[in-house]
Parts: sequence; C-alpha cells; structure tokens
Amino acid sequence: MRQPEQHAIQSDAPDGIPQAGRRGLLKALAAAPLLPLAGGAAAMLSACATPGAGKPFVSARFTGMPAPTLADPAAMASTTVGSALEVAFADGSKQTYQLAYQPFFMTGDMVPDGRGGAILAGGYVDINNNPIIDRSVPGKERQFFSDCPDGSSLLTVKGASVPGVKGNTVFAVVQFEYTTRDQKQAAMYGQLPSPIAVLTLDQDPSSGKLSLVRYHNVDTSQVNGLWITCGASLSPWNTHLSSEEYEPDAAAIASNPQFKAFSKNLYGDETRANPYHYGHLPEVTVHADGTGSIKKHYCLGRISHELVQVMPDRRTVLMGDDATNGGLFMFIAERAADLSAGTLYVARWNQVSGVGPGAGKLSWVKLGSATSDEIKAMAERYKAADIMDIRTSDPSDASFTKIPFGGKTNWIRLKPGMEKAAAFLETHRYAALAGGSLGFTKMEGTTVNARDKIAYSAMSYVQTSMLDGSGHIKVQGPKAGAVYALNLRSGQRDAAGHAIASEWVPVDMAPPAELVGVDLKTPDALGNLAAQDSIANPDNIKFSEKLRTLFIGEDSGMHVNNFLWAYNVDTKALTRVLSCPAGAESTGLQAVDEINGWTYVMSNFQHAGDWEKGLHDKVKATLDPLVRANYKDRFGATVGYLTGVPLG
Repeated sequence: MRQPEQHAIQSDAPDGIPQAGRRGLLKALAAAPLLPLAGGAAAMLSACATPGAGKPFVSARFTGMPAPTLADPAAMASTTVGSALEVAFADGSKQTYQLAYQPFFMTGDMVPDGRGGAILAGGYVDINNNPIIDRSVPGKERQFFSDCPDGSSLLTVKGASVPGVKGNTVFAVVQFEYTTRDQKQAAMYGQLPSPIAVLTLDQDPSSGKLSLVRYHNVDTSQVNGLWITCGASLSPWNTHLSSEEYEPDAAAIASNPQFKAFSKNLYGDETRANPYHYGHLPEVTVHADGTGSIKKHYCLGRISHELVQVMPDRRTVLMGDDATNGGLFMFIAERAADLSAGTLYVARWNQVSGVGPGAGKLSWVKLGSATSDEIKAMAERYKAADIMDIRTSDPSDASFTKIPFGGKTNWIRLKPGMEKAAAFLETHRYAALAGGSLGFTKMEGTTVNARDKIAYSAMSYVQTSMLDGSGHIKVQGPKAGAVYALNLRSGQRDAAGHAIASEWVPVDMAPPAELVGVDLKTPDALGNLAAQDSIANPDNIKFSEKLRTLFIGEDSGMHVNNFLWAYNVDTKALTRVLSCPAGAESTGLQAVDEINGWTYVMSNFQHAGDWEKGLHDKVKATLDPLVRANYKDRFGATVGYLTGVPLG
C-alpha cells in the first residue's frame, strides 16, 4: 500500500523549560547534522531527551536494512526504509534516528499552484505551455504526466517571499525525465518535452519538516524545450544544473521516429525541432517569488549529459556521459560561476589494470574553447553534413578516420574550418577523432569529496565498449557496474603540453573494492542477477561533506528492487538505506548538508513496475497488482526526502 505520510509531533514545551530556553535549545539542536524529522527537535524536547544539545558533532554512521523479500510483498511494492542514522558527539554521547520516507507528492496528483488553484504534478506542456493530451484511449483523454521524476535540487534564496509559507521558505527544483507509456500502453520514451518545476516548501523551524505550498512550471519555450532531463546537481552559486542525455544523432535525424514524435508533441510539427538544440546543459535560476527561469549552455559539449559536478573553484566542471562509447569530459569556465564560456577537454585512459573494472591514469585532450552564444549560432546555421562527412561502412578512403560511435563504427572526415563546430556540436565523434578515450559505458552520476580532493563517477554497466578495446579501454566487468574514484590534482598539462587552468583535474581512475558490483552466475531465489548486498548498476551519486558519506542510487536491470546506499569514505562501510518499489529506479538524489540547521537527503524514484523479463519473472505475479494499486496503475511516482525520528 502507499507509504503513509509522516506528521510532525505537536507538543508544548516540556515542564520546567520556559519558551526562551526552549528556543535556545532548539537552536543548539539545529547545530547538529540532523536529518529532517517527523517530530524532530520538538519530539526530543517532548521526551525530555536532549542528546547532542550544544555539543560539537563528530561523526555519523548509517545502520542498514535487509533487502525486502516475498515474505513481505508490500515492502517490495513500495518505498521501504528500515535503516537508521547514529550521530556521535564530542563528549562521547550518541543519538540514533530511525529513518523513514516522506513524499511531497505523487506525479499525477493535483497540487497547489500558489494562485488558489491546482496544477498537475509532472504534467507535460508544449512550446506554448498548453497541456499535451494523451488521446490514446477514446473517452479517457487526459494530460500526459510523468512517471519518471529525476534530478532534484533543494535550495534557499535570499529575501524569498511566497504567500502561504508560515515558517522558512525553501525551494526544490525537480525535473521529469520522460513518461514510460501512454494509456494504451504504447512506449512514449523521449517523445515528450521534459517538464521542470520549482516547488515552494514550507520548512517548520522546530522540526525541519517540509510541506509543499506551491508548484510552478518553469517556462522552457525560450530554450526550445528540454530533451530527456536525467540527473542534476546544485551549483556552488545556487542554481540547478540540469541535463539532456542521449543527444539525437543529427546525421541520422531524418529517419529518427522518436525525434519526429518529440517535435510533433512540442511544436505540432514533426520536422520543426532542430537536433542541435538538444544534448546541452540547462541551468535553472530560482527567484524569490517561487518562480524559475532557464538558459541553456551550448559550450560544455553536446554529449549524453547525465549529472555534472562543479568543483569548489566554481569553474571546473566534471561531466558524466551516459552513453556506449562515451567519454569523460571536463569543462573549465573562463569566469567563476559563469558557464557561458570556457574550454572543453576529453580524457584519455591510459590503462594500468584490466582486472575486473580496471584502473587507468588519465591525461587530457583539449577539444576547443567557445562561448555558448557562438555555438548556439552554429547550431542554428549548420547541419551535420556541413560539419563532417560521416559513413557507417568503410568508404575505403584514407582521408576518413575510423572511430567508435554509439556501440558501432563510423568513418568520418572533417570539413575544412569546422573544428570548433565539430568539437561542440558533434562532440562524441570529434573527441574520438582528437584522441580521446571514447570507450566508457553509461558513465552516469558524478560528485566530489572536496576535503580529500576525490571525485566519484558511477559506471552503471561495465560492458560492451569497456570490454572490447574500441575506445582504449579493455577490462573484464562486472556488468553490475562500479563507482570509480578519481584523484584531483593541480599543475596538469594537456596532451599538447599546455597548462590546464584548474586545481581540480582528475589524474587517475579506479574503483574502491566496496563499490564494485558482483554478478551472479545464476539468479538467486528472487531472480536477482547481481548480489543483493553489493551495489548493482550505480546511477545517481552525491557526496555529503558533513556526513563523510557517498550516497549511491541504483538504476539496475540486475536487482529486483533498486536500492539507495550510503558509503562512509572513512570506515569503508557500505549500508543499504532505502529500497525502491520493484522495477523502479532510484533517482533525484541530493545530499544537503545544511538548510537552516537541518540536513536533508532527497530521494525520488521512477517507473515502478517496469518489469524486465528474466529479472522479475519470480515476483511479477505477486507484486504487479500491489504496485498498480500504490502508484496510479504504474503511471505515478513520488518526489520526496528521507526523514528521521529520534530513538530513546
């Protein structure tokens, strides 16, 4: 059944504590890195239990939960949390919090629009901001809404003022990657323009609890709509960095039915959309009134943007590339906190181990420097044939270069003077031509541990192009993937010998042993194809500096239920924190160290009940009716966060 909502515990001040003292105690408690909790500091006060009040925080550790089984089908068919967080203080005292999950809404719900009306959560609109209607079942016409919420950013804005907020004003930006199917069950992946919304949240000062006050759709018409927005991150300057993955191949666009359907739904014309407008980095700015505005940066490479990480210098951007024959890309902005101009690099993998997921030293190839405006102008002027000649079979012509592209082989020849256009509009092809290592598979989330100067990149699957050497990489696996650690250094030079103007350049790449998936030779009793007590197919990853914890969300075709994990980088402990509904992917992950004294872990899921043959065969019959009952016949998915209730 649907996860019941958590409600704050209401109580008067404990006997013997006057209001002034109570406020001081709350302030002291807020100094500790507490998860937002149902009851929170108020509950601790009502129980007269004040561990940690006024004491310096030392560390935190998660205690895990078992994977759900068919002994409790309801747990497998919903978001389940059976984990806890233990906080240690400088005087040796500890406090434990039982964790739970609190949704803001389920997609398909009608939620407040802030103007006295209601709006459809996750609803799709066209270029004129009119609802896009699902007419697949006559008599049941309705606005399309997403079952796939993804990247989220929780933030505050100075001077924020939104009617209806009684406590502190907090905002969340949430993007919706796609919708899986229409009402007639026809596949809809990538055929609708991705919506993105700003949520106004009311933060209870005494408990940290967040409540939805307003849902605002960001107008994306000025950036030609959005294409498959997947992971996201919060920039150091407080903006939401979105994504557009699986950039449409401009060289084959005339025969791409998915892109034609996208253009038809967006513009009402299947030929109007320009493929070069997609595959870039959108940036959303939240305003004090709870609205948002968006711009697209064209100079960070047109790749399968998944989840970028801006380093503490506010200039260096490390980018995942969720593709077969993908690359590791880095962008260095000309100015801090401004992604409108800079230099793009691709890594070259110099393999030092081929065992398991392997390890490599990294060097960097400069692809070019540009401004967003000049590349956008090129996008609107050129077609693929203007930039390079592309063949999918050997032309037997020495002027062409053989490269890997999307799991296949291309032969390409650059047109004269088109280096910059190729670098920023045909980035995958040009990066391979320039000598970059285009051999990674589904490099997804990227994050940074700033204290130790270590970045992390999630390789969801170690397979195909990582095994065959087509892009300089030839390792063994596992198919269940791994999270790689990348040491960051200053004083680096590119392949041409020129200095790289950053102190945050990755120099090597290897996974910690605890963050490598384990393939099973035969499925287990539930049908899992990878060991349940190890990660499988990591996707969203975020690092909490305060908790010293790397959070890892799965998008696995190898686990019956996908999990959210916590990995302590000091103790090397890997802990299962949350289980998503069967068939659902863990998305929307964000670790927020502090907002008005509270620590948050944001978590969404998408496409519950997305049954895969060979993986879910043993559970589908039992779980399918439960998932359908919980999540609007599989059309709904939730956006929310972890909560914690103090124990003892």
